Amino acid sequence: MPALSRRATLGLLSSVVAAPALSTRVLAQADYPNRPVTVIVPQAAGGANDIIGRIVAEKLAEVLGQRFVVENRAGAGGNLGSQAAARSAPDGYTLLVTISASQAINPALYARTGFDPVKDFAPVSMLGTVPNVLVVNPAFPARTVADLIRMAKDKPGEYQYASAGNGTLNHLVGEMLKSRAGIDLKHIPYRGIAPALSDVIAGHVPITFSNLPAVISQIQAGTVRALGVSTIRRNANIPDVPPIADTVPGFDAELWIALYAVAGTPQPIVDRLVAATHAALAKPDMKDKFAQQGADIVTSTPQELAAKLEGDLKVWAEIVRASGARIE
Repeated sequence: MPALSRRATLGLLSSVVAAPALSTRVLAQADYPNRPVTVIVPQAAGGANDIIGRIVAEKLAEVLGQRFVVENRAGAGGNLGSQAAARSAPDGYTLLVTISASQAINPALYARTGFDPVKDFAPVSMLGTVPNVLVVNPAFPARTVADLIRMAKDKPGEYQYASAGNGTLNHLVGEMLKSRAGIDLKHIPYRGIAPALSDVIAGHVPITFSNLPAVISQIQAGTVRALGVSTIRRNANIPDVPPIADTVPGFDAELWIALYAVAGTPQPIVDRLVAATHAALAKPDMKDKFAQQGADIVTSTPQELAAKLEGDLKVWAEIVRASGARIE
């Protein structure tokens, strides 16, 4: 038998060494998850994103037979938690449940976010959407979005809208309405949505946008009047309130919540997470649990989520640029 060349011998040895390592990786992927999974939520506990993240984590644990532990890492508008997730090992044991405000708006709003929303993450699935609602003081004459637009065009700059602060989603939704409807409203920033809503209820400022969970009790009590929702669909919690898009074609400023893995996570693990997430969201009690947070369940393929993010990055970059908002 002829002797093996040195190169052939080295190749044979390397393949023997590599085979166990390769089989170990394949086995680990097939066995996923075989230990607890951390789900980072880059906002504080108690918000809609945190609550929905916990609901989904609980159901994923049921579907996959392993603990999914939610970890809140709030700060810098969601940047700190997203950055922590981006720097984690791409093994499926650190996931991110985040919102469009962090993933699609922060890259245009902040000088430095510490993460790349596209390159640093592997999309898994959309989880749901939460509308912002255009509300006014009950004494304000406008009873529809069309009324408000007509009034604003008759008196440019005369009417004010309150927000939770410069660069917040409800500020930028207001800027989107101004841009898409061709009107001029004066922005009044507050330190949070609660004081902004209080001044609208008191009649000091006539208009604001608020996420549905924060304002639904006031709508039901009649202390504010809802004119429109920012999503392209009606929301089941306030079915009589039409989408703003019915009056301003193409208006779509929904807050979406989505699940991501870390970029580089093996595709079999991503595929397993996609299937498990869709199975979890299909559970009979999930629709009601989401509705309690003012949210609608919305699922997607990873490709659909990637396309949604790509489109929103462009839309919000334009709105942020027009608003002049910037956080250093």
